[in-house]
Amino acid sequence: MATAFANSEPFEQTPTATLAIEETPGFEEAASAEMGQTKEAGTIASAIVAKLPTLLGSLIAPVLGILGFLALWAALAPQVDTSLGALPGPAAVGEQGVALYEEWSAAKDLEAQFYADQDARNEAAIAAGNPGAVQDFEYAGPPTFLDQIVTSLQTVALGFFLATIAAVPIGLLAGLSPVFNAAINPLVQIMKPVSPLAWLPIVTMVISALITSADPLLPKAFVISALVVMLCSLWPTLINTAVGTSSIDKDLLNVGRVLKLGFFAKLTKLVLPASLPYIFTGMRLSLGVGWMVLIAAEMLAQNPGLGKFVWDEFQNGSSQSLARIMFAVIVIGLIGFLLDRLMMALQSLASKNHTV
Repeated sequence: MATAFANSEPFEQTPTATLAIEETPGFEEAASAEMGQTKEAGTIASAIVAKLPTLLGSLIAPVLGILGFLALWAALAPQVDTSLGALPGPAAVGEQGVALYEEWSAAKDLEAQFYADQDARNEAAIAAGNPGAVQDFEYAGPPTFLDQIVTSLQTVALGFFLATIAAVPIGLLAGLSPVFNAAINPLVQIMKPVSPLAWLPIVTMVISALITSADPLLPKAFVISALVVMLCSLWPTLINTAVGTSSIDKDLLNVGRVLKLGFFAKLTKLVLPASLPYIFTGMRLSLGVGWMVLIAAEMLAQNPGLGKFVWDEFQNGSSQSLARIMFAVIVIGLIGFLLDRLMMALQSLASKNHTV
């Protein structure tokens, strides 16, 4: 057996598979690309690992802060007695938030059923040959919490828009003209600290005298609340616009004089682009002030927004009222935070893209 194995030819592996792989077109390029992708993935992974402590720190700290606040709130709330019972904890407030959503959902079902029944009656009247019996009523159910949020956002949007279109032109003129700036500065300093509670009676009497129609285009309470928001929130935009305009490089204005640019051309090509960051800073501050003022204005003007919701729950005095008010306070704060983030993003965009 040993001789037989010794006399046989040595075994050689056929390199067919190896040759086939080596002769495959694009093999070296594919291998190189794969290695490049591996290196790139490794680089990205290394960058993520390097930034992981910072990312975790930026996430963990706020989460721990919120959890600590909730724990402290839950521990101390039962120890505080009010006229409506013990102060609600986070769980009770969250339950009322769910209840408010369920009330909104039920109200939407009732509204859909109302319109479905009305359409059925109208179709039956037309089929019976009595088109005069067709009725087209709007659903008049009480506003829900989400409806009141929408009303408040619409009110602050109108007030903020009016404040912006009034404050920006005045601020531009004040920044370009020292004489005009000196003329309006005392008025600005006097009007700026006036409380919305002081503006509200004046605005109410003026609007009540102007809007006498039984069916106005906009509800009277809505207009009153929006104008109070405007009067209290226009000052930051006006002041920042004036400061930004007055701080423009004088060489730019001299270039405009050399080029013999008209007032409008100088305003649009030189002044506005250079002042945009200041204008957006003022608008951001104005929006925050307007949202804060809105709640008080809606309480007294009875505009069906978040302010009226808080006031109605306070007047209601039920066992759930305090939890509902606290939930509304949290929602008001979250909406204010989101509005501020929105204006901050617009301000950042304007600061990066403004050109002169």
